[in-house]
Amino acid sequence: MPLKIIVVWVLAVFFLGDSILRSLRSNFNFGLLLVYLITGGLWVYALFYRPIDAFCAAGAGRVLKILFFCGIGVLAALVAFVVASGYAQQPTGGERAIIVLGAGLRRDTPSDLLRRRLDAAFDAWSRDRQALVVVTGGQGRGETIPEGVAMARYLQQKGVPESQILVEQKSTSTEENLLFARELLAARGVDAGQPVAVVSNAFHCYRARGYARLVGFEEVRSVPASIGANSVLPCYLREAFAVLYYWVFKSSRAGWMARFVGTL
Repeated sequence: MPLKIIVVWVLAVFFLGDSILRSLRSNFNFGLLLVYLITGGLWVYALFYRPIDAFCAAGAGRVLKILFFCGIGVLAALVAFVVASGYAQQPTGGERAIIVLGAGLRRDTPSDLLRRRLDAAFDAWSRDRQALVVVTGGQGRGETIPEGVAMARYLQQKGVPESQILVEQKSTSTEENLLFARELLAARGVDAGQPVAVVSNAFHCYRARGYARLVGFEEVRSVPASIGANSVLPCYLREAFAVLYYWVFKSSRAGWMARFVGTL
């Protein structure tokens, strides 16, 4: 058996086990769908590599092979861009508000991604205790309370005074997180022209800054939170496609995927 097929078999078995575990402990989203598609593709090639290689050796099959690897190259470039841009434009001090974007609950408890955002927000607030903290997120599938409420409780337990926390609890997307946060800040006398910091996991920071500017914030910095090793692959793959969608449509309320925002 060729060495490349041995490698494909190893990857196929690994991804199958990983996909089964993810299906048991994670909510379905587009990132998980991509992982499942990779798993399926590895198994198909491992089982049928001889006819597939024969088809791809000439003619239309060769063209499809070239297009496939060009697509892989574009995807890799997009992921690299997401990685690099996630750590750009970090806070310089003096931000009037720290806006924490929602990321899902386990019933009424912040998910791992959300805990990491909240911990990063607390660290940022600890360096500038005059800043207001805006927690954002409505109530999604499988959640017993709005995300914003759970986030406020978490930060209060860590020591952020309730008087400095603004709770947004009706949004269903990143764009709405920021739009409704701007409205809450305006009611507290914080103008959209004043500097703010947006907290999200590093893979999400590029789009978070873009959506913040889209809803009216003029001076936007981002606080990149960490991400668990098991979340890296689905999150960065999903974000690569999300960045493409953002470049084309700008607003998450536009385009054919708008109706799926908040679910994928």
